[in-house]
Amino acid sequence: MSYLDTKGRIFDIQRFSVHDGPGIRTIVFLKGCPLRCQWCCNPESQSRDIETMRVAGETKIIGQDVTVAQVMETVEKDRSYYRRSGGGLTLSGGEATMQPQFAADLLQAAKMSGIGTAMESMGCCPYKNLELILPWLDTYLMDIKHTDPEKHKAFTGVRNELMLENARKVAVSGMTELVIRVPVIPTFNDTKKEIQDIAVFAGQLPGVRRIHLLPYHRLGSEKYIGLDRVYKMDEIIPPEMDHMLMLKDAVEMVSDLDCRIGG
Repeated sequence: MSYLDTKGRIFDIQRFSVHDGPGIRTIVFLKGCPLRCQWCCNPESQSRDIETMRVAGETKIIGQDVTVAQVMETVEKDRSYYRRSGGGLTLSGGEATMQPQFAADLLQAAKMSGIGTAMESMGCCPYKNLELILPWLDTYLMDIKHTDPEKHKAFTGVRNELMLENARKVAVSGMTELVIRVPVIPTFNDTKKEIQDIAVFAGQLPGVRRIHLLPYHRLGSEKYIGLDRVYKMDEIIPPEMDHMLMLKDAVEMVSDLDCRIGG
């Protein structure tokens, strides 16, 4: 069987994105995630199961099984935009590494077609999953949410030791550009010390040069209603820009990383 025939489960494909990697990108959202982050803006990504969600008063099926070749039909449509902007394909989720063969084969298909690749992921998986993916990956946008295992578990349902160890292994491998991204969440990790702890960790990873601070937003909160679920951060207010700039300064106090807000 050709790698183009590998099947995976996705819940969306977003074209003409200028986030999650350089240039203009097509983002493929894979279904399934081991974490349950309280602020998650894609709660429909968490379950691997195909499910239903009410959207604008109508019931929508969330999730479909597709082959690599089928996804690439959409990705190929914007080749000229990738070439002009330095963009390409980004895998997101959910957690793309939960479908390692599909993710690897999809990235391979893009690379074999001359299309740049990126993946937005927490790395919450056995390292063998990443070993399948890394040979085909240009840029790894890895979320690091906290350095404290217990607080990480309290807000995401999972401790963070595996993810931090995978970040070290990916960095040491030198197989991809590793960019650290931090979702800045009030009450969870938005203090100067917490952000500096992450920056110190990131700054010690071989080859890592960039860190992105992503301010909390409430986009996606309506999806919880559509899924008959409770949005646990309903009272949380997004951080002001002054606060984000203070955190950026805090990163620059303890590391030489190129720090930017957003990403």
